[in-house]
Amino acid sequence: MATLPAGLTAYKQTPSFTEATLPSALRAEHQTKPGVWAQIVMEEGKLEYTCARGTFVLQPGVLGVVEPASVHSVRPLQTVRFYVLFMRTESGEAHG
Repeated sequence: MATLPAGLTAYKQTPSFTEATLPSALRAEHQTKPGVWAQIVMEEGKLEYTCARGTFVLQPGVLGVVEPASVHSVRPLQTVRFYVLFMRTESGEAHG
């Protein structure tokens, strides 16, 4: 999985999602905009995160890193609660 580059600023956070409230659009392949990084922050449970770099199991203490414009999807593996934090550089440019 990628690591977040230095110099990113958080600008938006989703509400917490559960396996019952997870939008279907996040279960399907989707991507962030160019220049936008995201961090999947697990509060409870296990979530499968699939991206170009592979498939990873996220859980509390294991953050998911979404690279700009990278196609990815998530799938709950059990009861989950998580949110997504969106970040970009001050200039809005992609790094990595």
